[in-house]
Amino acid sequence: MKRSDSSNSLNAPSYGEGVSQYGVSAEHLTYEDYLDTHVAPQDLYYLENQDLARQIVELGYKGKNLMERSQFEEQKKKSLEGPRRNKKKSEKLSSHGKDFSNYPLLHALAKREAFVRNGKLSTIIFIRDIDKSGHEVSGYIDYGHRLKTEQEFEEYFSRKKKFMPKPSDLSYYNWKTQTLFYNNSNTFQVIADSERGLLFKHRRDRKTIDVDPKGTNPGDNSTRKVIKTDEYLQVVIYEHRPRRKN
Repeated sequence: MKRSDSSNSLNAPSYGEGVSQYGVSAEHLTYEDYLDTHVAPQDLYYLENQDLARQIVELGYKGKNLMERSQFEEQKKKSLEGPRRNKKKSEKLSSHGKDFSNYPLLHALAKREAFVRNGKLSTIIFIRDIDKSGHEVSGYIDYGHRLKTEQEFEEYFSRKKKFMPKPSDLSYYNWKTQTLFYNNSNTFQVIADSERGLLFKHRRDRKTIDVDPKGTNPGDNSTRKVIKTDEYLQVVIYEHRPRRKN
């Protein structure tokens, strides 16, 4: 199996809305959250200790030029000032006015779009299907991240493009080439646990979503729903209703 070290890897978080040039976003509630964005799944796999992994990053053993805690707090404040100055605009939903009665996945996405956009719901979508090259691919997709970063998301709802996993998603695996990608998002941290397998930790309330298909419970405040559709080989939606930390 080949694991790719692309520019979208965990060691190079992308900057999105509300993110400063230092990589501080509104989702980084604490300095520990900021350190977590620089902890790779393989670090946790070998260390099996979140606090130790953070210490290694903070002390600079991985060669990263990271901010100190005081610098983080200053940049955190600056990153929040910009969005607060912007006027709120009424945002038209990408799914508005469309009929998805014959498209189960699009119907499920449309039902959740407003809740995901306003932060009341966090959604991970697992898709397994055949890509344009004829390769079987699968991946876990942060629905909220896609909505924020893809300006033409309406094309999926218009069926101009097919909603598929990408190497930039939370995880992506090409079964033909055996190429694997892992990526953190502003909402979820990817954890490769040596015993429990692939997990996703929500950055706001620190709850973990277990996507083991054999598991009976995906985690606190989380649900698992299989979408029956002929458009894909397999679709599963994981929903998490985040609670703010006290």
